[in-house]
Amino acid sequence: MNPFSSSTRLRDMIRSIRACKTAAEERGVVRKECADIRASINENDPHDRHRNLAKLMFIHMLGYPTHFGQMECLKLIASPGFPEKRIGYLGLMLLLDERQEVLMLVTNSLKQDLNHTNQYVVGLALCALGNICSAEMARDLAPEVERLIQFRDPNIRKKAALCSTRIVRKVPDLAENFINAASSLLKEKHHGVLITGVQLCYELCTINDEALEFFRKKCTEGLIKTLRDITNSAYQPEYDVAGITDPFLHIRLLKVLRVLGHGDANASDLMTDILAQVATKTESNKNAGNAILYECVETIMAIEDTSSLRVLAINILGRFLSNRDNNIRYVALNMLMKAIAFDDQAVQRHRVTILECVKDPDASIRKRALELVSLLVNENNVKQLTKELIDYLEISDEDFKEDLSAKICSIVEKFSPEKIWYIDQMLKVLSEAGKFVKDDVWHALIVVISNASELHGYTVRALYKAVLTYSEQETLVRVAIWCIGEYGDLLVNNVGMLGIEDPITVTECDAVDVVEDAITRHNSDMTTKAMALVALLKLSSRFPSISEYVKVFSISVSVVLIPPHPSFIQYLYFSTSTLHKMHMRTEYMNNGILAVSIRNCSARIKDVILKQKGSLLLEMQQRAIEFNSIVERHKNIRWSSLVERMPVLDEATFNVRRAGSLPASVSTMAKPSVSIPNGVSAAPLVDLLDLGSDDILAAPSSSSGADFLQDLLSVDLGSSSAQSGATPAPKAGTDLLLDILSIGTPSPAQNSTSAIDLLSTADMNNNSSTALDALSSSAPPHIATTASAGGMFDLLDGLSPSPSKEATNGPAYPPIVAYESSSLKIEFTFSKPSGNPQTTNVEATFINLSPDTFTDFVFQAAVPKFLQLHLDPASSNTLPASGGKVTQNLRVTNSQHGKKSLVMRMRIGYKVNGKDVLEEGQINNFPRGL
Repeated sequence: MNPFSSSTRLRDMIRSIRACKTAAEERGVVRKECADIRASINENDPHDRHRNLAKLMFIHMLGYPTHFGQMECLKLIASPGFPEKRIGYLGLMLLLDERQEVLMLVTNSLKQDLNHTNQYVVGLALCALGNICSAEMARDLAPEVERLIQFRDPNIRKKAALCSTRIVRKVPDLAENFINAASSLLKEKHHGVLITGVQLCYELCTINDEALEFFRKKCTEGLIKTLRDITNSAYQPEYDVAGITDPFLHIRLLKVLRVLGHGDANASDLMTDILAQVATKTESNKNAGNAILYECVETIMAIEDTSSLRVLAINILGRFLSNRDNNIRYVALNMLMKAIAFDDQAVQRHRVTILECVKDPDASIRKRALELVSLLVNENNVKQLTKELIDYLEISDEDFKEDLSAKICSIVEKFSPEKIWYIDQMLKVLSEAGKFVKDDVWHALIVVISNASELHGYTVRALYKAVLTYSEQETLVRVAIWCIGEYGDLLVNNVGMLGIEDPITVTECDAVDVVEDAITRHNSDMTTKAMALVALLKLSSRFPSISEYVKVFSISVSVVLIPPHPSFIQYLYFSTSTLHKMHMRTEYMNNGILAVSIRNCSARIKDVILKQKGSLLLEMQQRAIEFNSIVERHKNIRWSSLVERMPVLDEATFNVRRAGSLPASVSTMAKPSVSIPNGVSAAPLVDLLDLGSDDILAAPSSSSGADFLQDLLSVDLGSSSAQSGATPAPKAGTDLLLDILSIGTPSPAQNSTSAIDLLSTADMNNNSSTALDALSSSAPPHIATTASAGGMFDLLDGLSPSPSKEATNGPAYPPIVAYESSSLKIEFTFSKPSGNPQTTNVEATFINLSPDTFTDFVFQAAVPKFLQLHLDPASSNTLPASGGKVTQNLRVTNSQHGKKSLVMRMRIGYKVNGKDVLEEGQINNFPRGL
């Protein structure tokens, strides 16, 4: 017999497929079998139809297409015999789904079978309908299913209830038709019918408010009685699972009680006793008991209940944490995170167990426990919990240190009681896991250090000691060299000693050693080396000058140090090795006296800077050349104010910008809780230099980034005078910048305070170019003395015309609906200033579509790099209800005008009834030509 003929039995086909040794051979067998089945279908042979469909179902399970056999299912369903109907309905459920159009043809057959005299045929139709029912089929067949809920056979009632659940999900409008039928099922004694009735009741309560009120009033007591009977029932072999009577029905009853008790105090009071009974009597040594206890805890947390029952629920979760099963511990941690909102103190009692879960070998449990610990932290326990986490950080796995250090830093920043404790904890984290700490964390630490003037000496000494031990931690090295550059004199002179400190002896050369090691270390990245060069430049003015010559009368006996004032002589005792450690050069004279030359720290700094002129990194080369020019040729600048300490960085502004987490091309409105006007957007140059002072953001920006640089360097670039038609007089600041760049004739510095910020903040912002890099563009010599009345000197691009303030609207563009949701609508209208096609003025109108007032309204927008975006202040930060409007002006500059269209991502935040709401969207429907 041909093994691939149409009369091949199913078992023979399966045996042939399993005998295939390669996938290609299997595809060949399936291809031949499918061809035979198609031929048999074309012959319309009713005797092989059921066999063909059985083989098609097996082929379908192997992943091969079987759509050509769908009509065979319908023919078998229409057959009068039960075996044919059974294989037809099985194929219908397997080969088709609710999205198939051919399913419409089976509706009439289903309706006939639902009214069939044979209950087994009725059961087949209900089973199929419950699996593939579509919305159209649900509307057509709902009356038959509702009638079958009252059928005499419990199996039919059970299947009808499950089918009703599917119908209600597909068509919620039909829910009210099943309310009475579902309530009758709750009185059943047969557990199979009862559990399906409870499930139908649960579905009706979740999607229909009328059904919820009906079951709450009529069925709550009956459900409680049923749960009590099952809990107290004797052993029943047919329902027993691990010593518990029907745990599946337990769980279904608890879920429906949770829905009924939520938001209703009376219903919650009725179920308090039974919930306490289930929580105390259920055994937790089996999975079935743990499942019931978990659902019981969920129900207790959801209903309106007293704190005593919630404490009992939290104690159950505490026992779950001691279970050996990782799944049980994981769900317990998830539930405890929700329980904190109800009873924080009860969860705090299990703090020790939760901390042990942070050390669990399972990665998912560690992360979930760490999130829970962060929620447990408050002002009272922050020191204890932080100490536990930092102690574990020392021994934790490398792959977990990133998450753990990030969470510790977040906790310390949020709950720090005092700055000295904050600095201490951050230094511990940087020492143990510095390479895992993100940039914004150590940036924030530097901001805090700069604001704690009384702790500058303590901090730089602590960092110096830490970096000697943990020099491999890159982030720690960055913070240390920044502080040494700023406060190196405090380190050497032990200024600002606190009572908790032990005095240390640090020479100028020791401080320079730390910075020099950061540059010469092979694994230091470019950012660290660039920061170290800036620190060296600052140290060159921090430390006093040291004399150049020493006479030694006998080796290891006495060294006479000749300072700049010969009237004072100091006698010191050194060994020869110590002289070399102090960077001294020894030389024997003819008379036997040893002469020692001390290498001045300033000379050492100069040598280090000169070495970097040959660096392979262009950034380091440029910094070295510029800094060497300052050290050699502009000592008057260096010693006056160029490298003085950075001004105090504003913490509030830094935190606002950090919370936004937006790139430099993003313009954002400041939050109303901060004393910065709504809608202020710093120019990109300000963000580049990391300038965050309040005076810069005190008013809406109406000038370009060059205006901020003008204010920063005290250089009059002529923008104000150009508007009035007067020719500006050059200021000394301009000569100063040109002098630094060796352009023109050097002139004394009269106002260079902000140039210090330029050098320091370039290091802080971790940019690839320094401030002097930004100033290194060549310019015509006449710019040093005069400025054009119609333009201003752009330090980045040379000479560029200043934009005209008076601009008339260009051609009109159609307005668009930029964004629309159920509660908010945003409309954009466009205009263009004449003579500037790259710039587009956008007026955004925010319309409140909800009946609630929006407060603390904040609009944020982000654009690609080829676009520049500027936001003006919004007309209000409160959006009135029911059609209330707020307007805001935007200005977009497209550097790829005519090549690329505008695109924008936006984020809208506001509060409704005290709750924060965040909406996001992307705008791609800008009119062409913008």
